[in-house]
Amino acid sequence: MLKLDNISVQRGKNTTLSDISLDLPPAHTLAVVGESGAGKSTLVAAILGLVKLARGHITWAGAPVKTCHPALVMQEPRAAFNPALSLRRSVLEPLTAHATPLCPTRLTRLCNGLELPIDLLDRLPAEVSIGQAQRAGILRALIARPALILFDEPLSALDAVTQKHTARLIAERQREEGFAALIVTHDLGYATAFSDDIAVLRHGRIEEITPTEAFVQNPASDYGKTLRAAAFALGALERVA
Repeated sequence: MLKLDNISVQRGKNTTLSDISLDLPPAHTLAVVGESGAGKSTLVAAILGLVKLARGHITWAGAPVKTCHPALVMQEPRAAFNPALSLRRSVLEPLTAHATPLCPTRLTRLCNGLELPIDLLDRLPAEVSIGQAQRAGILRALIARPALILFDEPLSALDAVTQKHTARLIAERQREEGFAALIVTHDLGYATAFSDDIAVLRHGRIEEITPTEAFVQNPASDYGKTLRAAAFALGALERVA
């Protein structure tokens, strides 16, 4: 289980995260929603150990998070890859880092599950579509069987049709692989369609953590109610229902 125990992050004189506590068990999805600047990406960086905590602790099953080999799916698909390397070399980097041999059958099975032609892996990132690059990013996140995958706005670079398709592929892989998933997004429609719980982040603080079905009916916080009302006004919640 991923556990954040009263963590805070400061950058200079500014506190970007304040007193964040949450639990995320295996095979469970938590969506962290909030406007731009709320601290969502900083939260991901903190979990990955990329920023220093001012206080608090982050653990996986009582041990440092790195012991579960967490993976990250980034917001901009092509920027997540070295432009000079084939997708295959980048996708296999987690196996190399953990000295794990490649199972060709697993690679083929994951490619089929993600509807990603395996021969595309021999191309450079600039030679595939944005949607294909994002699926390659998901493939790289899955290849070493991580217990935890972090998704930082994984659909924002995609068109509406590809967004829905990719979201469903992620959900299918989670059911198959059983990893814990933390999604940070401003897209409340995506969050409510594919998460078990919703955490509302505002100005670096968690306003509420609520089961998704209950959040759709009646958010616990005033800010959660504002987000829900805005999503309904835009048709976002109705669009994914």
